Amino acid sequence: MRYKSQSVAYWYFAVAMVLFGLQLVFGLLSATKYLGPDPLLYILPFDVTKTIHTNLLIVWVITGFMGATYWLVPDESRTELHSTRLAYIQLVLWTGMGVAAVIGYLFRYGTGNKLLEQPLPHKLIMVVCFAIFIYNIGMTIKRSGRFTTTEGVLVLGIVSTAVLFVPALLHYENYTVSIFYRWWTIHLWVEGVWMMIMGAFLAYLLIRLSGADREVLEKWLYVIVGLVFLAGILGTAHHYYWVGVPYYWLPIGGFFSALEPLAIVGMAMYAYGAMRRSGMSHPNVLALHWTLGSTIFTLFGAGLLGLAHTWPSINKWTHGTLITAMHGHAAFYGAYAMICLAMITYAMPSLTHGRPEKGTSIGYWAFWLQLAGMFGMTISFATAGIGQVYLERIMGMGYLDAQLKIQIHFVMLIVCASLFSTGVGLFIYDFFRYRPRLDVTEPGVADNDIAVGRVV
Repeated sequence: MRYKSQSVAYWYFAVAMVLFGLQLVFGLLSATKYLGPDPLLYILPFDVTKTIHTNLLIVWVITGFMGATYWLVPDESRTELHSTRLAYIQLVLWTGMGVAAVIGYLFRYGTGNKLLEQPLPHKLIMVVCFAIFIYNIGMTIKRSGRFTTTEGVLVLGIVSTAVLFVPALLHYENYTVSIFYRWWTIHLWVEGVWMMIMGAFLAYLLIRLSGADREVLEKWLYVIVGLVFLAGILGTAHHYYWVGVPYYWLPIGGFFSALEPLAIVGMAMYAYGAMRRSGMSHPNVLALHWTLGSTIFTLFGAGLLGLAHTWPSINKWTHGTLITAMHGHAAFYGAYAMICLAMITYAMPSLTHGRPEKGTSIGYWAFWLQLAGMFGMTISFATAGIGQVYLERIMGMGYLDAQLKIQIHFVMLIVCASLFSTGVGLFIYDFFRYRPRLDVTEPGVADNDIAVGRVV
């Protein structure tokens, strides 16, 4: 840790880990309800557990983004954070909003707008948190007088995330219209500007872990920005089924949404090649596992599985089925959960006392169990979804009758989800078993030393 204010990141990571754990609890609860009978039917019905599960996903990932940014920006700008007090105020407001939202969902207090169920007061607090966040990192960069491409893409992604939250603040009486504009937030977050955030984190990690050339990697970031604005925006249309838009939007959305992960994968391939050619071996091998693992799983979940059902001729059958859950789980985990875990793994040896830089055996178990569990969950959703599409949408069988036919796949889903949860539990345990460090551990270094991998 080169700057004392980077220690703020630890507390954001800690909150993210707690929320991640809670998300899995409600996810497992939701999955078991497919098997029935449900003893919690009148206490925690499916609509409540799924709402909490999906919203905790959004909140913990954004919390991880915030913590990773508070680690990265001082390091890139070579200066202390503008205000640690503002960062802690932001964290308290953000955490309080999250807790209040979960409690509200338990008592059916929400908007009913999928993934954006937060009531307006909660959303206004989120706006305040975004404003504090942007101001704090903006003033840090301004004070330093140094602005790298990596920071530029990261800040563009963060500011765009805040701007694209505006449609979520509006209320629409017509539910179809509400669904239409919901994607202007959710899709343009997860398949648009968050790709820029992921790309910035990926470039930062690869420069430090692989010895790859900064200038070349940052050129890839321009490609990512271009694909986000081209593929990400036009790709929104692949959600526009049965909401009354002209048909031509469907093939446009299907084609461009499949292009989104290409720049990320290309950048990772270059970095891996650079690492092999240079022969450099960074001691934090576990962070490198998470970093390269993120790009590979993004190609699998967002790229391959997204392409498998995004074409209109296929999506008209699979839209809104368990095939969507197959793609969503793998894509979100690979692109955003894993990159957050990569940033946490990279930063933790400097943020805690006694943690070995190469990683711990528990850390490696956490990595492989999560990957195996998520892959198994993806396959379970895929097989269940194929059966669901055939029985419901081709054979015309009723929803509940079809569910009885595919229940065995939910047994497999729960087994794999339990394996995944074990990996997450090990990661969380490995995170909290080391005491946080509040002092500087590394002196300032020259940028060319960082760029060539001699010092990180």
